[in-house]
Amino acid sequence: MRIAVLGTGEVGRRLGGKLVELGHQVTLGSRSPDHPGATEWAARHRAAHGTFAAAAGGAELVVNATGGLVSLAALESAGAENLAGKVLVDVSNPLDFSQGMPPRVVTPDGGSVAEQIQRAFPAARVVKTLNTMSNTVMTDPARVPGEHVVFVCGDDPAARTVVTDLLRSFGWPDGRILDLGDLTAARGTELVLPLWLRLYGTFGTAEFNFAVPRAPGT
Repeated sequence: MRIAVLGTGEVGRRLGGKLVELGHQVTLGSRSPDHPGATEWAARHRAAHGTFAAAAGGAELVVNATGGLVSLAALESAGAENLAGKVLVDVSNPLDFSQGMPPRVVTPDGGSVAEQIQRAFPAARVVKTLNTMSNTVMTDPARVPGEHVVFVCGDDPAARTVVTDLLRSFGWPDGRILDLGDLTAARGTELVLPLWLRLYGTFGTAEFNFAVPRAPGT
């Protein structure tokens, strides 16, 4: 696929690199057409880079890897017309670093960033996933042993299927991809972050993930 990854931070670069490795045509989107980090990344991966609008406009699928508190602004810059009808994979978290570490998780209006994005861009097909783990585990789940899981939710079942297929290509087995249904589930997955941050501080590493063991027959 032609995929736009919006965001030049560690998450965006990691996801973009994995997608290139899997054979997709990837454009890394940033606020400016000559962002130094995006330029260097594109040269290293033999991929493309451009503004948010240029990246999204040429894509079949869009990944929002911007910070959750600036995601709406970034997507507005990308342009509603460039998002309409497309699967929009939201991996963001609403983290506020203004008071130092650890960051605060800011819950927007009692909901989630993913729901805010869907309301702002109703023609996009928003799917929330991959936001409950480090970027290294996102793209290489085998780094963590055991039956740990990745969550998926979104209002469009067909869009969730597209994203589930993408997760499989990252190495996530079917039994460890948990489809939580509609996008209101993102309220819960975004609120996993306070616990994730506490565990990160306790372990001193981000190389862990959450498992959901179930009783036999359930």
